[in-house]
Amino acid sequence: MAVDYTVIVVYLVGMLAMGWWGMRRAKSKSEFLVAGRRLGPAMYSGTMAAIVLGGASTIGGVGLGYQYGLSGAWMVFTIGLGLLALSVLFSARIARLKVYTVSEMLDLRYGGRAGVISGVVMWAYTLMLAVTSTIAYATIFDVLFDLNRTVAIVLGGSIVVAYSTLGGMWSITLTDMVQFVVKTIGVLLLLLPIAVVKAGGFAEMKAELPTEYFDPLGIGGETIFTYVLIYTFGMLIGQDIWQRVFTARSDRTAKWGGTVAGTYCLAYALAGAVIGTAAKVLYPELGSADDAFATIVKDELPIGVRGLVLAAALAAVMSTSSGALIACATVANNDIWSRLRGAVRRDGADHDEVKGNRAFILIMGLVVIGTAIALNNVVEALTVAYNLLVGGLLVPILGGLLWKRGTAQGALASVVVGGLAVVGLMAGYGILANEPVYYGLPASLVAYVAGSLVSRPTDEAVLAAWRERLAGRTPELASEPVPAHQ
Repeated sequence: MAVDYTVIVVYLVGMLAMGWWGMRRAKSKSEFLVAGRRLGPAMYSGTMAAIVLGGASTIGGVGLGYQYGLSGAWMVFTIGLGLLALSVLFSARIARLKVYTVSEMLDLRYGGRAGVISGVVMWAYTLMLAVTSTIAYATIFDVLFDLNRTVAIVLGGSIVVAYSTLGGMWSITLTDMVQFVVKTIGVLLLLLPIAVVKAGGFAEMKAELPTEYFDPLGIGGETIFTYVLIYTFGMLIGQDIWQRVFTARSDRTAKWGGTVAGTYCLAYALAGAVIGTAAKVLYPELGSADDAFATIVKDELPIGVRGLVLAAALAAVMSTSSGALIACATVANNDIWSRLRGAVRRDGADHDEVKGNRAFILIMGLVVIGTAIALNNVVEALTVAYNLLVGGLLVPILGGLLWKRGTAQGALASVVVGGLAVVGLMAGYGILANEPVYYGLPASLVAYVAGSLVSRPTDEAVLAAWRERLAGRTPELASEPVPAHQ
């Protein structure tokens, strides 16, 4: 294992080095939180694909392939569909808004009264997303170094917190680009063909496994529908995803770069399902489907290649974890803390804002590591996060983009009713039940429409400012100087 260990250690040291480099580059709030809004198509596509394809998409995607065959691709496939929909339909408008958070978008659209409540919901979502990604370190480091769970979480989490705190979005962007390359080589170019060959090829796989393993809809129509509601819609409105859209150099970059990333996700989804199906042939009696990835890597790959593929899994987890962490800290600082203390933006305060946001990443990072150590059920935590996100925020966000008559009162009613409905239904039906999102989303929609129709239309001056912002004709919210190189 010495060669494999060397590959992993070099990779981790490289992540920290990029954090140090990013610290020297991130000198303003815009540079720290959204990489100066200067990413071109290649880097934008790679980093967007990196953040949406995390540990759940890699380890979980292979596990679903092990359990259901090719139809196990649907979870990651719906993530790709969501990213494609966001990129084609909304990303250009989102990029032109020149904001930092989803709640700032809601304030612009509805007149400044939706921020704190929507911020709390978004913060809970990003926190749980960061926690679930951090827990995944335990699986990988257990395979690598036989570490206990707590030590593995602290080790992996500390590295992500370190480079994220140092350089903000610049560090995360650079590390994500490396992680994208490592994932592509490790999973698509190495593990996929090796797994298929070891399983005897597709003909042997079909001969060994039941026919339902090769049915594209074998996982079930209701499960696919639930994935669409949770993951496809979740991609449209998550702060972690929007914050990457804000990094695009232009609305064209956001649209076409995101389309490339979404297409890559579809290929990654199929690859994970095929690898899992091959693992089922090789190891038909595994105790847990989620062990399929680690088992096939550990037992079937040659020295060196094994280290690279495990580095790919680590890359998948780190990219999602760091993206969720900076999103969580951005929401906590800009949408909750700043509003609660009544902070007023001041000219020339961008250096202080960098320090403040850096401090919040460190604080939220420690919270994430502590929560990950205390929490055991990853699936339940992630389900709660996505149910709150979709049930509470999907309608007011998309409504604001698509329906002129939507008002602040309707948006607030939608967030409150949808959020409470989801929580109540999870308490009644169980956290993993489908009913919370099935019924919570329509409740949120009814509250939004009714609340908007019974209240006065949004002030025309607010809508005029909103249209100007959507057209890209106004500067970003923060009063900070634009660097000469922008």
